Amino acid sequence: MQANHNKGVGASPTRHTNFSVSEGKIMFEDKTLVCKECGEEFIFTAGEQEFYAEKGFENEPQRCKPCRDARKKAAREGRELFTATCAACGGEAKIPFQPSEDRPVYCSECFAKMKEAE
Repeated sequence: MQANHNKGVGASPTRHTNFSVSEGKIMFEDKTLVCKECGEEFIFTAGEQEFYAEKGFENEPQRCKPCRDARKKAAREGRELFTATCAACGGEAKIPFQPSEDRPVYCSECFAKMKEAE
């Protein structure tokens, strides 16, 4: 005899969520995840979940903060930087791409100022 694990006609498995709705607003709750790099548990905080939702990210982080930072650092170290003259201030700009003569290049400070002005 086979056991029937359904809890009623048309029942579906329980789906766990990490948020609740209160007064029409989504309230996220801290969630424990396991890093796929080092295997350690880490907390995906309510604030991080809210940030992910605002940005439209659909996947949860797969790595803890130290492992994410290590991957970013390794990627940066292998990157060649080029030197160019900033089109705004004339200072030196270190950039991760080969500059072309037909497009202006800006140093970090001038680029940040332009972004603020937008």
